[in-house]
Amino acid sequence: MTVALIDSGLGLVSTTGWLRHLAPEVDLLLLLDPDGAPWGSRTASFVTDRLFTAAQSAVQRGAEAIVVPCNTATVTAIDALRERFEPRVPVIGTVPAVKSAAATGQGIAVWATVRTTSSDYQDRLIADYANGRPVARVACPGLAEAIDHGDMTAATQAIADAAERTPKNCDSVVLGCTHYPLVAPEILQSLPAGTTLYDSAEAVARQTLRRLDRTRESHSTTGSIDVVLSGRRGNLPVGAHAYPVGRALAAAGRVPRDILISAATRFPMAAPAI
Repeated sequence: MTVALIDSGLGLVSTTGWLRHLAPEVDLLLLLDPDGAPWGSRTASFVTDRLFTAAQSAVQRGAEAIVVPCNTATVTAIDALRERFEPRVPVIGTVPAVKSAAATGQGIAVWATVRTTSSDYQDRLIADYANGRPVARVACPGLAEAIDHGDMTAATQAIADAAERTPKNCDSVVLGCTHYPLVAPEILQSLPAGTTLYDSAEAVARQTLRRLDRTRESHSTTGSIDVVLSGRRGNLPVGAHAYPVGRALAAAGRVPRDILISAATRFPMAAPAI
């Protein structure tokens, strides 16, 4: 069985890591778009075109499910993608875990790209799931790009800037960009003690396996990991090697749970996958 994951850059790494941990026997096809990255600053038509091109390629290569571990792409084109490929090929999108944060937190902030922060989609998500709690919208310009390049100096600067603009009463921070979990430890260090991060990668991976009726874990074999870069076969970008899960995936081995989680980070089982 082959599962395809599509993102412009390293935003797919965390979800890929969880799939590799939960179902190492599944073959994974990773479709990145370095020629078009970052999608967060692109027009809706551009993102839709790139996403459809990658999805069509994935299906032609035998993918039996398409995962979009990218908030920007999910916001922009998940409905159109489903209309094109379902029910034959399940399409799983990614939703920031606002509902889970609202269930436990008092003050909530959502860190996301500039595009997602200003989107009607995020406004609707907050209106529907924040239970009336005030939610701080914190755009993080440059953070996803720094993570893609493995540039920890630039990432640290972007994190510090976002933390400075996050209200001090926010005890729950939702990671609204799938790149951000790769630097969760650094984000936690920048925020007040006791802050909890909410990430959706594990929930998206589990939802994918449920859609494929593969909820029972099997560790008898290890599947392949193939990488396609803007239509060309390749390897995970060098930037992926800056992160433990990226190094594990580059080695095509199994991914242990301890490199997927950070202290004070929660992986909710409901609402962040659609």
